Amino acid sequence: MSHRIRTLFWLAGRDYFLEWQMSGFTVLALAAVLGPMLILFGLKNGIVGSMLDQLVNNPANLEVHSTGPARFGQSFIDALRSRQDVQFAIPEFPDIASSIQLKGGRAGRIVKLRLRPSGARDPLLTGAAPPEGIDILLSENAARTLQAQPGDVLEARLSRIYGGHNDSRKLKLVVKGIDTALAGMTALAPLELVQAIADYRDGRAVPTMNWPGDDSPRGERSYPGFRVYARSIHDVQTIRRDLELQGVDTESRSKDIAVVQSVDRNLTLIYWLVAIIGLLGYTLSLSANLWANIDRKRRDLAVLRVVGFRTSDIIWVPVIQAIYTALLGWGLAVAIYFAVSRSINHIMAGHLQAGQTVCKLAPWHFTAALLLTLAAAILSAVLAGYRASRIEPSDGLREL
Repeated sequence: MSHRIRTLFWLAGRDYFLEWQMSGFTVLALAAVLGPMLILFGLKNGIVGSMLDQLVNNPANLEVHSTGPARFGQSFIDALRSRQDVQFAIPEFPDIASSIQLKGGRAGRIVKLRLRPSGARDPLLTGAAPPEGIDILLSENAARTLQAQPGDVLEARLSRIYGGHNDSRKLKLVVKGIDTALAGMTALAPLELVQAIADYRDGRAVPTMNWPGDDSPRGERSYPGFRVYARSIHDVQTIRRDLELQGVDTESRSKDIAVVQSVDRNLTLIYWLVAIIGLLGYTLSLSANLWANIDRKRRDLAVLRVVGFRTSDIIWVPVIQAIYTALLGWGLAVAIYFAVSRSINHIMAGHLQAGQTVCKLAPWHFTAALLLTLAAAILSAVLAGYRASRIEPSDGLREL
């Protein structure tokens, strides 16, 4: 049986390539349909993919933070952290409670900035180690204004009115690094440090800093706000909706995300409509071509039946030739895609950021296109195979 199948493949292939003009036009017809589809999907994938990458790579797009007056206990923050769709959650403090005046750096000037608490896995860290102790991470704007560099020691000044008198304290802070994800005059600091500064401003005692004040309230500690980061942009709306159902006012960029997701869905729908119409049209066209080819070679196929090939073997002839067409047409379409996509990306290079492309496909996209093409080709060969199976040996003997 294996010998018979090998012989059949050799005969079908030889016949296919001997009639290279007809086979070539069939391959060109497939490439003319598949090539533009690959380019269209590459444009969709590149443009929308770049938009999605910008959303994902900007931590602010994953952030959901509280707004309005409210208090949130530690158990509430812990519950947020335990969610599967949350990658990071931490308390936040209002500007008036977490702002400090910094002096130092090469500028020698006093600058007011806001400290934001941070910790391990904070997306704002952009891969840097979290600050500890008296370390801080300055925003680019703050570092430029202070002319500060990593390793510099800055002097922080705090003030409050306590017991009817003005009270001020000084604190040494070490610049651990500069964070490009931070905007404005801000800095990241350990939660314990920001919490100590907020307690000091509220008139509470801070034993770890030897700052006098009132005793802290007993029971669970509460915070005036929080910020939480979703694991993906697809989770932002879910987190915001769940928090609002709990009566928590929040703010996020879910509307911007929804716009990009809507564009992605609509372009995907348009692409598949075009792809289905194109593949269906080509499937019908190839079916008609194979059917006509079987009729034209009716005598040759009948002779194969005479020399011992069975009906099931004859059915493979149009299928094998359809597979050849699919493989060659796919290869030509991929070559067309690479030539056109390279030209498009070269033309648009001046309007893109580093690493971005307008037209791109992943390796699995080409594999999927090949499998779909093979499926369409084999489906096209079904009718022709049925036609071939109806040929009787006597048909060949009468025409000899």
